This record gives sequence, C-alpha cells and structure tokens, in this order.
Amino acid sequence: MRTYCFRECGLTVSVDELSPTAKALLALELIQDNPGITGDRLGVRLGVTDRAARRYVGILREAGIPIESTPGRYGGYRVGRGFRLPPLMFSTAEALGLMMAALEGHHQASDPEDPAGSALNKIIRVLPKPVAEPAESLRRLITPPQAANGTYPDPETTAALVRACTAGRRLRIGYRRGDRDTATMEVDPWAVSVRHGLWYLLCWSHTKDAQRVLRVDRVATTEMLADTFVPPENLDPVTAIQDHFAQGWRYAVEVVIDAPLADIALARNLGRLEPIDETHTRLTGSTDDPDWYAYRLASLEVPFAVLNPPELREALRTLANRLIKAAVD
Repeated sequence: MRTYCFRECGLTVSVDELSPTAKALLALELIQDNPGITGDRLGVRLGVTDRAARRYVGILREAGIPIESTPGRYGGYRVGRGFRLPPLMFSTAEALGLMMAALEGHHQASDPEDPAGSALNKIIRVLPKPVAEPAESLRRLITPPQAANGTYPDPETTAALVRACTAGRRLRIGYRRGDRDTATMEVDPWAVSVRHGLWYLLCWSHTKDAQRVLRVDRVATTEMLADTFVPPENLDPVTAIQDHFAQGWRYAVEVVIDAPLADIALARNLGRLEPIDETHTRLTGSTDDPDWYAYRLASLEVPFAVLNPPELREALRTLANRLIKAAVD
C-alpha cells in the first residue's frame, strides 16, 4: 500500500484514502519538488494511471494554478513562475534576504543537491520571473570564499539594486566612502555579485565616467531614475570584478611564466594573463601586499621570473629561505 506524508499537517495516509482534491494537491507537491516530471512518472508516484494523473493536473489548472507542460519524449510538468503557496508569501526583499543569509552562513547552499540548496530552489521557484532570474544568477555566482568575514548588506538595498539591474534602469545612490561624507552618484547597475564574503555592485558611474565596483553594504540610499541602459554584451560580472581588484594597487606587477597560457592555473585576482609566444605567458597586475602575492605565485607548478616590482622579488626570496629552513633536518 502506497502512503504519503503531508508536510503541512504531518499526516501520513494511504493514497487510496485520498479524495480527488487531495490527490490533486499531492500532484502539485510532486510537480513542485520534481520540475519536469513526466505524466507517466507522476502517475506512478500517485499510484494511479497516467490518464488519471493528467486529470489531477486538469483540476489544478481549473483552480488557477499555472501548471506548464512540455510535450515530447523529454517533456513534463512544472509549476509556472509567480505561483505562490500561502506558506511562501515572500516580498522581494524577504526572499533575497533569506537567500543572502543562507549563502553567507552555509556556502554549500549554492549547490542544489545540498538540503539548504534544495530549500532555496523552492523559494526561487515561487518568485516572479523578474526577481527569480537575478536571484538564481546570484546563487550561481556564489562560491565558498577563502575568508567569509564580510559585512552583511541590507536586504532592502540589495533588492533595490537587483531590481534596477533586471529592469536596466539608472540609479541615483548615496554611497558612504569610509569615514567620509556620503557621496551622491548616478550609476548604471550592471550586476550584483559576491567575492570573499562581500557583496559588490558592478556598475558604470556617470559621476566618474568610469566602470566602478562598489560595496553594497556602503550604499546608503537608492533612487530609480527614468533613464535606461543596456549592459555590455557578454558581461561576466565575476571576471570583471576580479580584473578590477587586480589593478590600481601600490605595486605594479609583471611576471613572465615559462608555460603556455592554456597550462596556467592561477586566480584571476592576481592580474591579467596574456600570451607572449607559444611557450611563455605574461602576468600583469598590482598589489599592496608583496608577501601575499609571493605566496600565491609560489603555488605555480611551472617556472616563472618576476620582472617587477623589486619588493615582490624580495618577498619571494624571504619565502624561499623560510621554506628551505623548514626543510632542514
């Protein structure tokens, strides 16, 4: 005898004891938990024929629930965007705030196979499309950071930035510059992303006439303007932010690596890689911390030579001497 547990009331009953309405609700739960489930599979899970399963889907549709179907061999049922069950009536800010909290505290929540990731799937599934798409994009960009000591931004502010990114609308923002006064800026918000536990807005600043990467936790106010924009074609927010942080620091770095570009595994935040010839690659970047940069370069498994700065060469010598000393019996 096939039995099911109804999660909302904790009741376990035989499927044969269910009314047609209860079976339709169970079908809804199965479709929500298994987007793309086929009619045959739905019937097996319900313990009925596929024809009966289709009838329960029809009952759901008559009730105004947007059950979408895709025909063909690999088709199936899924709940359309925007449908919200009563227990999941989230505002945009609430949904993004919950996602941010989960991803900050449990970084494996970016994996849909993780229990927390599965829960986030359900949140994203009931959001309207304009909110669900940037929310899903945010989750795909999350990776377990090396250090998660970042400052948690305001969910309302983050939601406003995401809405502007999605709508392609210019913003006037108040931005706190450390201990200085709040500055007013007009920006085209391209994307919101996360790096090492901190949330960033990648944007074009009309105030500075330059691409900027701004800390979301320092955005004090937001005002959506009438002006619209189109983000750069093939924009990769993660790469753009990493490239931004690799430039503009105190020490300009130039390194020649004795390997072709395709064979080099190196974090993009160290700088930009470009081929010199078939067997050599140039790394250009910048840093405020030669000791940290030397440590990262030491992870290269191929020979390299530091052309600049002298401080980086000295940091590598210090690191090498320390490692040699540690290896002495």
